[in-house]
Amino acid sequence: MSAAHSAQPRSGASVTPTHPRVGRRMARFNRRVVNPLAVHVAGLLPGLGVVLHVGRRSHRVYRTPVLVFPTKDGFRLALVYGLNSEWVKNALAHGAVRLITRRREHELTEPEIVADPHRQHVPALERLFLRVMRVSDFIDFRSAR
Repeated sequence: MSAAHSAQPRSGASVTPTHPRVGRRMARFNRRVVNPLAVHVAGLLPGLGVVLHVGRRSHRVYRTPVLVFPTKDGFRLALVYGLNSEWVKNALAHGAVRLITRRREHELTEPEIVADPHRQHVPALERLFLRVMRVSDFIDFRSAR
C-alpha cells in the first residue's frame, strides 16, 4: 500500500474481518436478473456506476453495476459480494477497468483491495447500508490521467 494513497484504512489489528451478508444465491439472482436491468441506470445515478472489465479466460468485456465513492485520486468501489466476485478477480488480473458513473467514463488503474471497517469516503446513508450488509471490503483505483 502506498503511503501517499488517499484511501488508507484507519483500522487496527483488533478489527475482526466479517463476510458480506449477501449470499451466493442472492449474488447469482442479481447477476441473472437485477444486473442486466441495473446496468442501464447505474451509470446515471450518484453513488452508482458500471464497471467494464475484461474476463480472465474469455477476454470478453463485462458490465457490472457497483457502488462507487470518489477518493482524492480515484474511486473506491464497495465489494458487496466479497473478494471472490468475478469482476474483482478480473480487475486484479487485468490491472485496470473502466468506470461509468454520472454519465462520465473513467479509466481506472492500480486496483488495491482495502479492508476498511470505518468505511471512509462513504456518505452517511450508504455507510449505514454497508454496515448493515456487513460490507467492509473495497477495491480502490487510481484515475488514469
